[in-house]
Amino acid sequence: MSETSHKPSAVAHAATAPTRRELYEAGVRKRSNRVALLSTLAVLGAIVVLVPLAPGWESVQRAFFNGRVFAATFPGLLEAFVLNVAIFAWSAPLIAIVGLAIALCRDTRSPALFPLRLFGIAYTDVFRGLPVVLVIYIIGFGIPGLGLPRPWNSPYIWGTLALVLVYSAYVAEVLRSGIDSIHQSQRSAAASLGLSERDTMRYVVLPQAIRNVVPANMNLFIALQKDVALLSFIGPVEIFRQAGVYKSLYANFTPYVGAALIFLALTIPATRYADYLMNKQNRARR
Repeated sequence: MSETSHKPSAVAHAATAPTRRELYEAGVRKRSNRVALLSTLAVLGAIVVLVPLAPGWESVQRAFFNGRVFAATFPGLLEAFVLNVAIFAWSAPLIAIVGLAIALCRDTRSPALFPLRLFGIAYTDVFRGLPVVLVIYIIGFGIPGLGLPRPWNSPYIWGTLALVLVYSAYVAEVLRSGIDSIHQSQRSAAASLGLSERDTMRYVVLPQAIRNVVPANMNLFIALQKDVALLSFIGPVEIFRQAGVYKSLYANFTPYVGAALIFLALTIPATRYADYLMNKQNRARR
């Protein structure tokens, strides 16, 4: 009785015990992590020791890393950054909607809707080929130049439109790549079940396509958060413009460093989350 009772536990232990290869790979990972940590600490230590020894370090420190100027300007930079976040918050949903519409136009297969396909191709070719700042200048200064009454001459409206036009083209291409990644057999299976082309796209293709391109679109929206600063060229006093005001007021570049730290505090976690999603997606495909 005792032998039979011990057999299942012995088998379970053997199944869960790490193999010799797994133990070897774990050891290699530990050694690699230790080497990476030591090399990183060595590089950081060299930077900390050697940079202050540079001949012009004192003047650079006064101009870019002035603690007094940083303490005086950082709260104002945070307040200005709220406008960046607000512009991003109302631009991102519009970009997602317009990008999806353009992607669907490019994927249409009906001969009667070929003009929509042609429009989608022309849209993505034009707005992916133009620099963001150029589109902001053309729309931000061109449309208000028509003499529109308030509030239609607002730089917030036309700056947002410029961002939506450009980023929708990129999002549309990412979504289209996700749609094309869904195998034709799934469309055929949906058709055999009696689903129309519209229902196939809505219930079969799009849910999978959107899930597949989430990491890539996350990177685009991280870039969007940074490019909101370009709207300062047409008027809005967001963080970049506010840093420029402080730079002129204090005759010091430290406010730009403060603005950079605020951007990094937001974009680095978002970038790491995008990497996590991409790694998770790659593991699921294996």
